[in-house]
Amino acid sequence: MKKELIQITGISRFYYMGVETVKALKSIDLNIFKNEYVAIMGQSGSGKTTLMNILGCLDTPTEGTYLLNDKDVSKMTDNSLAEVRNKEIGFVFQTFNLLPRMTALENVMLPLVYAGFNKKMRIERAKTALERVGLVDRMTHRPNELSGGQRQRVAIARAMVNNPSIILADEPTGNLDSKVSDEIMHLFNDIHQAGNTIILVTHEENIAMYAHRIVRLKDGEIEKDYINNEIRLSEV
Repeated sequence: MKKELIQITGISRFYYMGVETVKALKSIDLNIFKNEYVAIMGQSGSGKTTLMNILGCLDTPTEGTYLLNDKDVSKMTDNSLAEVRNKEIGFVFQTFNLLPRMTALENVMLPLVYAGFNKKMRIERAKTALERVGLVDRMTHRPNELSGGQRQRVAIARAMVNNPSIILADEPTGNLDSKVSDEIMHLFNDIHQAGNTIILVTHEENIAMYAHRIVRLKDGEIEKDYINNEIRLSEV
């Protein structure tokens, strides 16, 4: 029986701008199971970024409940949310978010510093993560010595290094050309097949087609939620 990793019930997020209330999300229900590969899609203003921020524990809802691994994270304090983010969620961003003065290895080690691992363990786990993304031979290079695709691979290794419950990828190919994008999506497919849960946030139809399930948002509500029967396979 599949285990529900994420259970969202009646989630709304309102922003108050003077006398105006902006309803970014409107009473959303969403369940995501362990080892699913889900794309969250929507145009600008659809609410997908707000939903991503809530899923990633970067924001809390105005109303509703969010259970992550059976823990209610919807009403946690900022400090508690920071701990959940470090342990449960691996982030991959469009802009890579690597520290320029650090090597690839040091960038990948960062989450382990916050998690309290000793230096030997940090190095071992970071090397293993870089091996998984095919970059162990670049571990002493700084970001400006790497291509865009290599930088994104470092970011993916950093996202995986803590063995999180979720890999949350926000427009991960937005700054890459089509060939490198295909290589990165091939890597996500390998990560998913290894047992990881992936949530991909994108507005690009061709990128969403790599996922096994697609959730489409419109005007702060789920418009469609369906299994992708035409999964795009990598050409790599």
